[in-house]
Amino acid sequence: MYSIAIDGPAGSGKSTVAKQIAKKLGILYIDTGAMYRTVGLYCLENNIDFKDEKQIDTMLQKIDMKIELLEGKQEIYLNGKNVTQKIRTQEVGKAASDVAVIFSVRKKLVQIQRNLAQGHSVIMDGRDIGTNVLPNASVKIYLDASVEERTKRRCKELNLSSCQAERIKLEIIERDKNDKNRKYNPLKKAEDAILLDTSSMEIEQVVNKILEIIKIKIQ
Repeated sequence: MYSIAIDGPAGSGKSTVAKQIAKKLGILYIDTGAMYRTVGLYCLENNIDFKDEKQIDTMLQKIDMKIELLEGKQEIYLNGKNVTQKIRTQEVGKAASDVAVIFSVRKKLVQIQRNLAQGHSVIMDGRDIGTNVLPNASVKIYLDASVEERTKRRCKELNLSSCQAERIKLEIIERDKNDKNRKYNPLKKAEDAILLDTSSMEIEQVVNKILEIIKIKIQ
């Protein structure tokens, strides 16, 4: 069994790449960002102040989060409801970044992530996988891309017009700032991770490059 950690900022292509690699290698894909988005969604729907740590600590006890892995695809449930699609908005993404700075949130979700990784070959993407969740991962990749390129990708993903690009760009910059400067397990490249700048690469090129790295590292 082996594990692959893919880290990087919003819009760097982590999830898209990880899903394709999981399918090609026949291993489990675990989307950790979806878990933080689920907590963020709960806070939004229940008008919970992201900066009120005591309130969020109490709220965590009311969250029943279940992850189902079906043929390598992750489905996520919040208190019995499938929210896999509902969490994929820019607003929920911002909320995820806000709650991710809270220690109790990170502690709970990291334990879930580690439990999911036990007994399987997995690929996991997020912001602190190689540095914190799976520090002994067989392969560690850090994906990055320019803010401009990540903005373009996010607008395409959300089917937004070009006139909304500046707002998305500012939100990405703000999220980068939050992720890299949070107190607990900030976004950073693990010392033994391989850096890939995907700004001028197509998804297929990134996938093939990582598969080459995996082949060298594992076989």
